[in-house]
Amino acid sequence: MSNSENFECGYTYHIYTHANGKDLIFRENENYKYFLEKLLKYIIPVAEIYAYCLMPNHFHLLVKFKDLNQIPGENEHKYLMKQFSNLLNSYAKAYNKRYDRRGSLFLDYLKRKRVGEEKYLIKLLHYIHNNPVSHGFVEDINNWKYSSYHSYINLAKESKIERKEMMQYFDTVNDFIEYHQSNVEYDFLRIE
Repeated sequence: MSNSENFECGYTYHIYTHANGKDLIFRENENYKYFLEKLLKYIIPVAEIYAYCLMPNHFHLLVKFKDLNQIPGENEHKYLMKQFSNLLNSYAKAYNKRYDRRGSLFLDYLKRKRVGEEKYLIKLLHYIHNNPVSHGFVEDINNWKYSSYHSYINLAKESKIERKEMMQYFDTVNDFIEYHQSNVEYDFLRIE
């Protein structure tokens, strides 16, 4: 099962979770912005972010954990999981306060799958960026503001997204755009 894989430094992972029940994680623009601020605060120190997509009731991340020389008194998995726990807990606490709600905002586990093959990695990039289209939030990928897609199609603009690694698979930005506009089979992604 994908949520039992341990995090390890130096590896790439697809990480995703869903709101608890029928709750929403993001209700308004400010929620998305705040989550991204927390993502930078807690995750950038331990991982390069290759892609993300935030949707009203779930999110997807594609990250590669940095090779950290020393992990203070904990094993790698616990240390890296703690960063995600801090991210989700700090966001949920602020969200609950803002909307005067109680209880868990996220499912009580973070799903994760280690990315091994190049073919899987490229399909995953397409899957993450096209998720809002697949779920019917927009008809065109260009109309979704809350993903890393726009960072890739505007390489001249500075970004915290590590784009160089993924752009090596595309000759030009136009190739990247065409790939994202194409139909890709997600047959072996097996998203649960």
